Amino acid sequence: MKVRHIFGFCLVLAAVCSVSIAQSEEEYFAVFIDGKKAGYAVRNRTAAEGKVTTTEKVNITLSRTDIPVTMNTSETSIETTSGKPLGFEAVQDMSVMSMKVTGTVNQQGMVNLTVASMGKEEKSTLEWPKGAVMAEGLRLLELKSGLKEGSSYTVRIFNPSLLDAIDAQVSVGPRQNIDLLGRVVALTEIKTTISMPEAGDIVGTDYVDENLRLQKSLMPVAGLMVEMIACGKEFAMGGNDVPEIVEKMFIKSPVPLEDVGSAKSITYHLIAVPGVNSLRIPSNDNQSVRQNSDGSLTVIVEPVKVRSGGRFPYRGSDKAILEAMQPSRYVQSDRKEIIELAKLAVGDSKDALDAAEKIESFVAGYIENKSLSVGYASAAEVAASRQGDCSEFAVLTAALCRAVGIPAQVVVGIAYVDEFGGMENGFGGHAWVQAYIGGKWVGLDATFKSTGRGGYDAGHIALAAGNGDPKDFFNLATTIGQFKIDRIKVDTNSAGMPKKSNTKADSIEQDISEN
Repeated sequence: MKVRHIFGFCLVLAAVCSVSIAQSEEEYFAVFIDGKKAGYAVRNRTAAEGKVTTTEKVNITLSRTDIPVTMNTSETSIETTSGKPLGFEAVQDMSVMSMKVTGTVNQQGMVNLTVASMGKEEKSTLEWPKGAVMAEGLRLLELKSGLKEGSSYTVRIFNPSLLDAIDAQVSVGPRQNIDLLGRVVALTEIKTTISMPEAGDIVGTDYVDENLRLQKSLMPVAGLMVEMIACGKEFAMGGNDVPEIVEKMFIKSPVPLEDVGSAKSITYHLIAVPGVNSLRIPSNDNQSVRQNSDGSLTVIVEPVKVRSGGRFPYRGSDKAILEAMQPSRYVQSDRKEIIELAKLAVGDSKDALDAAEKIESFVAGYIENKSLSVGYASAAEVAASRQGDCSEFAVLTAALCRAVGIPAQVVVGIAYVDEFGGMENGFGGHAWVQAYIGGKWVGLDATFKSTGRGGYDAGHIALAAGNGDPKDFFNLATTIGQFKIDRIKVDTNSAGMPKKSNTKADSIEQDISEN
C-alpha cells in the first residue's frame, strides 16, 4: 500500500525561518536542507512616516519521491517605530494553491482578519496575543539586550502565517569563528528555543555580527537540518539541488506488518535518538501512551469501534467538541460548495456513524488526481480542484463532517505502509481525521480508503489534532526524527479473527511483555 506524504512541514519551515533576527536593510540568504541548496530568503526593512514595514520572503523547492514542489511564502509586518503592532500580511503559494491573509490591529487589541483564496474573501476577528511582538519589536528587544555572553530573555513572537504567537527563550553564547560558504568570520552565537503548546520545542542556533545582523542560522525541523547563510543576491537566487525529503522523514519498522487493517491493537515501543531528552506523544480515544522509567514510550493504538453514532448534528456543550464543528481557515465547512458536497455524500442518513463513513467513502472517490505536486490546500480548494495527497483528503473529510454537524478534527502523525517511493515497511508522515461519534473520537482515513486498505487502523500513530492549520504541524516538526520504533506487538485477537502465527512478531511480543 502507498501513503501520500504530508507537506505541512513546509509551512512550519517558513514559519521558523522568520523567527530569526530581524534585519535593518535588504538581505539575501541561501537556504540549505541537509546540506543541499533548497532555495532562498529575502528580508527588507523600511521606515517611513512613523511606521516600520518588514517583509520576509522564502522560496523553497523540495522533492517528494522525485516530484519537485516549489513553495513561496511572504510575510509583512507593519509596526510603529517603537515596535507596536499595526498590521500584517501573509501570502502562501503552495505550488498549485495560494492563500493571502491580512490583518489590522486596532486600539482595543483586536485583529480584523481577511482571508482570501480562490477569488473569495472571508472576514473574522481574533484577539492579539498579549505581549506579542513582530519583526521591529523583536529587533528593538535584541538591540536593547545586546550580545553579552550568558545573557538571556524571553519573548512572544507573533507569526502571521500561523496567526498565533510563538514563545521563545533567547540565550547569548560565545563569539566564535564561523564558516560562511568558505569565508570564516567571527560571530556571536544566539540560541533560540521556540515552543508551541503541547508541541515540544525547536532549538535554533543563529550567528550574528556586532550589529546583530544575521549571518548564519541552523534549525532542526522534522529530522532535517535547515540552514540559512547570508550571501549575495546572485547565489541566493541561483540554482538549487532540490533535496529529497520523504526518505529523510521515513521511520523504519523493526519488522514487516501483515494485514494491519485486521489488527485489534498494535503496541509500539519508541526510543529517543541520541541527544533527545524526552518524547511527547499525545493520548486520545484511539491511543494510550505510557512513559517508561528509561525515557522510552509505550504507545498502544486500539481504534475505537462504535455500533451506532446517534443522531446529528451534535447538540452538546463541550467546548473542544463545539470548536470541531466551526469553519476554519483550511476547513471551510460553511462554504456553499462544501455544504452541497456534504449533503450529496450523506444522502438520507440519520445516524452519525453511517454519515461519517459515507463521507469517508465519498472523499476517497471524489479526489481524482492523487497528486504529490500540491503543497497544502484548503478544503474549498480541494473541492474545486479534486486533487491532492493525504492532507487534502483530510481537510475535505473534516469539512464535510462539520458541514452536517459532525464534529471533526484533522489529525497529523505517522502511518505504516508496505511500500512508498521505493522504501518498504515503515512509517511516513500522514494526515487523517477523527470525528466525534457516539461519545468517542472515531478515526477516518479517506486516503487509505481510496487505496483499498480500508481506512483508519492501528497502523496510525497520532501526533496532533486540530483545525488543519499550519501550527498543528509543529507537533510533526518537533517529533519526526526524534525517535525510533524498536519493538512492535500486534494483537489480532478479536471476535471471529484468529491470531496469525508470526515468528518475528512473537519474539517482539516477548520483548515487550518483559518490559
